[in-house]
Amino acid sequence: MPNSLLVVHVHVHVKPEHVDAFREATLANARASVKEPGIARFDVVQDTEDKTRFVLVEAYRTPEAPAAHKETAHYLKWRDTVAPMMAEPRTSKKYVNAFPEDAGW
Repeated sequence: MPNSLLVVHVHVHVKPEHVDAFREATLANARASVKEPGIARFDVVQDTEDKTRFVLVEAYRTPEAPAAHKETAHYLKWRDTVAPMMAEPRTSKKYVNAFPEDAGW
């Protein structure tokens, strides 16, 4: 069976005065997100040189999982909480998993 996980990298640039609050809200969202059946991973990483830049690495098990994620209470709370913290609109890029095999997630 070919790999089918959808991996999304969400790039976020936060206003400097909101870095800690953004991180707190995003970690709360990530902790709830990994409990969703359609999510294999939900990583939050912060740039080592520019603390205002984050990447969310989201791995979805099915094509429907991203839409289901965006309907959850924790996502909606995160979205509304962090919107005013953004220095610019967040961007995302979609990928298909190549390695490890999907079963390894």
